[in-house]
Amino acid sequence: MRLTMLFTAALLALTPLPGAAQGLFQTRAQVNDRIVTGYEVSQRAMFLEVLNTAGDLQQQALDALIEDRLRQDAAARLGITLTEAQLEAGMAEFAGRANMSTEEFVAALGQTGIAEETFSDFVAAGMLWREVVRARFAQRASTSVTEADIDRALSASSQRGAVRVLLSEIILPATPEFIEQTAPLAEEISQLRGSAFADAARQFSAAQSREQGGQIDWLPLANLPPEIGAMFLTMQPGDVTPPITLGNAIAIFQLRALEETRSTDPSAVEVEYARFLIPGTGAAAQTLVAQIAAQVDSCVDLNRPAVGLSPGQVVVTSQTVAQLPQDIGMELARLDANEISSSLTQGNDTLVLMLCHRRPILPEPPSRDAVREQIINQRLNGYADILMDELRADAFIRLQ
Repeated sequence: MRLTMLFTAALLALTPLPGAAQGLFQTRAQVNDRIVTGYEVSQRAMFLEVLNTAGDLQQQALDALIEDRLRQDAAARLGITLTEAQLEAGMAEFAGRANMSTEEFVAALGQTGIAEETFSDFVAAGMLWREVVRARFAQRASTSVTEADIDRALSASSQRGAVRVLLSEIILPATPEFIEQTAPLAEEISQLRGSAFADAARQFSAAQSREQGGQIDWLPLANLPPEIGAMFLTMQPGDVTPPITLGNAIAIFQLRALEETRSTDPSAVEVEYARFLIPGTGAAAQTLVAQIAAQVDSCVDLNRPAVGLSPGQVVVTSQTVAQLPQDIGMELARLDANEISSSLTQGNDTLVLMLCHRRPILPEPPSRDAVREQIINQRLNGYADILMDELRADAFIRLQ
């Protein structure tokens, strides 16, 4: 393909071209003995656009191509070259980031007018530069990493803060007989701010927290359903969420505070919980729930004959928070181990939940070898930046 391009360029040089087409192949910059053409700048700018790069793409393309010429010069001085197999592997690795084969990626670029050589040149320049930097600095970067450096990096990675939120809530019934009234009410409540939210909680909320103006205790963000927890990260204290449908209820939350704790942030939280149904949704059902709660200290106790639940009535499930239905997830988020909730309904029955266990799934700590490699790469990146500045300072660069 490259030979085809060179052959085409030779033909174009012998054939009169329209002014705009001729401009594409004019020199935009000279870098030592190498040149950058307008065609290359145009192609690289389109490639940067495909990569969702922001800013002045024409200027960024020109700057990047000038640096590519400096990289090529540095590689040539060290006798560093790429084999065809190495370049193909590099292109395949880059295309794989988009879950494509090289052929699929090249075809997708072609649909936007980007030549395969633009892609291959981009990859080749990066690969050559990586080899230059390693040839110049790999030993220095490797020997400079001490065991103390690794210890500090491991300590820092284990101290990622976890986020918790302080909320107020208003829970409105959303069963078919109430939805026509509660839906517009929920929209009105979502516009409230300050103490007006607490007043509305006392007047309208069906949750037990209504007596406290809807206020509930601190909740770890990791315990909340991800779709709901993510909302609070973009809110300010005092802000109110839009109405959120939670099964047979509509919830509106006010963020009172958000803080980062010193505990380790889990990558996920797994909960084990028991669930069973009690007939009815009124006072008689709540009385029965209270009687059951008085007889059990853990999920295991729910299966005792004296409790009065029939075999198979209690279902124990283990799920990550992300897998939970949102209404169940919000109820379990406020429970401690072995606590019971009977706020939810399922049809004409009361849904009783008991939290058995909550287990944070912590990320595996990286190995010392992996941390060492990460530090080496960070230092190599720093050396690379310094080297590029030196190459620029020493080079002959003329813009046209």
